Parts: sequence; C-alpha cells; structure tokens
Amino acid sequence: MTSAPEKGIAARLRVHSRPMGADTDLLDLLPTPDGVLTWVRNGEGLVGWGEAARFTPSGPNRFIDAELWWRAVRERSEVVDEVGLPGTGAVAFVSMAFADHPGDSVLVVPRVIVGRRGGTTWVTEISSDDDGSPVNRSVQPVRRTGTVRYAEGELPVTGYRHAVRAAVDRMRAGELGKVVLAHDLLATADEPFDPRFLLHGLAGRYPSCWVYAVEGLLGATPEMLLSKLDDEVTSRVLAGTSWPHEGVTADELATRLLTSAKNREEHAYAVESLVDTLRPHCATLEAPDAPQVLRLPNVLHLSSDVTGRLRATANAPSLLRLAAAVHPTAAVGGTPQKAAVEMITELERMDRGRYAGPVGWIDADGDGELGIALRCAQVTGATARLFAGCGLVADSDPDSEVTEAAAKLVPIRDALEGN
Repeated sequence: MTSAPEKGIAARLRVHSRPMGADTDLLDLLPTPDGVLTWVRNGEGLVGWGEAARFTPSGPNRFIDAELWWRAVRERSEVVDEVGLPGTGAVAFVSMAFADHPGDSVLVVPRVIVGRRGGTTWVTEISSDDDGSPVNRSVQPVRRTGTVRYAEGELPVTGYRHAVRAAVDRMRAGELGKVVLAHDLLATADEPFDPRFLLHGLAGRYPSCWVYAVEGLLGATPEMLLSKLDDEVTSRVLAGTSWPHEGVTADELATRLLTSAKNREEHAYAVESLVDTLRPHCATLEAPDAPQVLRLPNVLHLSSDVTGRLRATANAPSLLRLAAAVHPTAAVGGTPQKAAVEMITELERMDRGRYAGPVGWIDADGDGELGIALRCAQVTGATARLFAGCGLVADSDPDSEVTEAAAKLVPIRDALEGN
C-alpha cells in the first residue's frame, strides 16, 4: 500500500480498463476484508481493493481541496480505456465528512476496480510511480460475525430523546423549520468484523439501495444525493418516514404516510433545499409536485426524484463541486441550513464523522454518483459505531422519533449479526 500524497501533490497514475467476461457477484470478488471499496446496487456498480493513491481533505474547504487534488491526478494520469462506460478509466471512491469541523474526509484510488453496468463487466488496473509491491492476489474466505454486544455511544437513546425534545421546543418557538438529529450505538465482537460479510447481508436484504464501503464506513443508503453524467444530474430525495406496525398493512402505512401533514412538511423542506441550491447550476430542473412512497423491508419513505440539465459553460461543475453546493440538504441537516447545522452541533454533542455525508465515486470526467451515507456503521477492527437519525419539525413527537431511529438501525444491526 502506498503512502498518501499530501495536499497539492498528485499521484502519476497508469490506468488500464478492459472488458472482463466474469458474471460473478461483484461482492464475491473482494479478495480480503482489508481496504474494501464498494458501490453496488441491484448487482451493478463498482468494487475495488488495493490503493494507488489517496487524499484526506478536512475542514470547511474539503470539497474544494478534493476537487483540486482529483483534477491534478487525472491530468497526470495515463489512461487506456477499452470499455468507455461511466465508471471506467480513473476512478476515486469518495467519502466526505458531514460537518466542517473537523471535516475529516477521504478519496481513495484503488489498485484494482471491477465494475458492471448494463450487462458489461470490466476490470481496471491502476498503478503509480510510487508502487513498491504488486497487488495482493491472495483470497481469504469471508468470515461470519460471532456474538455481537451493544453499548451506548456518544449520544445514547435517553440523551437523544432529550435532544429531540429540546429541538422541538425551539422549532415551536419559531427558531427554525426543520432539523435532523442523530444518535449512535456501539457494537463489539470477539473478532474483527469482516466488511464483506456485512455488505453481502445488506445487498441481499436491500437490493434497491446503494451498498457502499469506503475507509471502514459501510452501509446501504436509499438516498442519492447527486448523480452526474455529462450534463444530466439527478437526485433522489427522501424525507418523511413510517415503519411497520402490528395489525397495519403496508398499503395502509403508505396511505398514512402520504396523508401525514408532519411528514409532508418534512419532505417539502428537503426537496426545496435541494432545488434551491442546485438551480443556479442548471438550465432546467424538474421536481415532482407530490412525493411517492419508497417501500423498504424496515421502513417506508416519502420519495421525490429531481432531474436537471447543467448550464452549458466552459467550466462545467464536477460532481464534487455540485456536492459542495448542495450539502447538507434539509434531508440530513435542516432548514435554514446554517441554523440547523449549529443546532445539530449543540444538541448532539458528538462528531458524526462521515455519517450523513456524501459517499460514492467520481471518474476522470467529473461524473459519478454520490449517495448520502445513511443506514451505516464505521467499522474499526472488532468495533462498529452505528448511526441513525430522524428529521424533526415542530409537530414531531420525541418518543415516536426514538422508535423511528431504532427502525433505521435494523439494516446494519441485521448485517452485523447475520440475521
């Protein structure tokens, strides 16, 4: 594994993408639990391992620094691309911090990437001038998780309930319209977690979500912050949630969700914040008049797909520049944005890290996909830090929000335990 180039120093990469005949499940190709990189949905996407280059921006300028570093990397790269699809050629996996401080983020360029799109599979091999050893070709069997034990995190359930109550009181006083508060939960096992085991569990249970892993942060997100291909941009906005109740059918839950004034208000804030920040970059931008219901095994969400075309300019914004403009949307921050982020810092009193930040990949054209890092855990050895959050408005009930957060922890808890 190479050392990390520092800020302003770009690696010189040699990149070769070629067709690959294998139809193996992409997650099955990950050879070891070390340095797993993943972005997979419905069997398609990207997996990677090894490390040709990395960059670790932090602070309020992390998106700009990441954009400048990636631009320098791709300008110095020698690329042979025999496939020519989105995700081929030079690609960096991206995971950005939610907050400006400390704002620790990471971009990783793997040594090997295997991708699949529209039935075409390819492999990309990347090397740099600093490579000191060949890629590790050994394969280790996937290791199941043993007994998992849970303990309170930095903000336990009791503290979360108090934080929600305080936020609701302040919103009823007119301080702001919406805020998204989260809490964490610690999980430990007797042996280090194998990220591949967790990823297989998430992909099997939530195939319509984007299953991701970057620098130990792994999960399955149903929410696409931004997807960019040439001048087309799309976003899937989720806000407003329900979960299974005994004696209530899924159709009844969906109807209640669609007719809930509290959830419709929460969703409207999220859509409006994305549209308002994305519109200056777009020649056209369309959002539906009303949301639909996205049904997942553990929860139901109000969902809106926003689509647009970027303005024709000599210096069109890359995916990272667009992400800098829209993050954090009201779906994970609140509105007004500045007041909501300040309240999150005050009431949560914890570092979210890269939870609820943009996660995904970017290619040499500045295209790619960035979801929002939800339904996730930060895995370090035999410890995992799980996160879940809820959007709050003035009508929110603290007990109900605690129950909703518990429902949102189900995917990653099931993956950890192998249920």
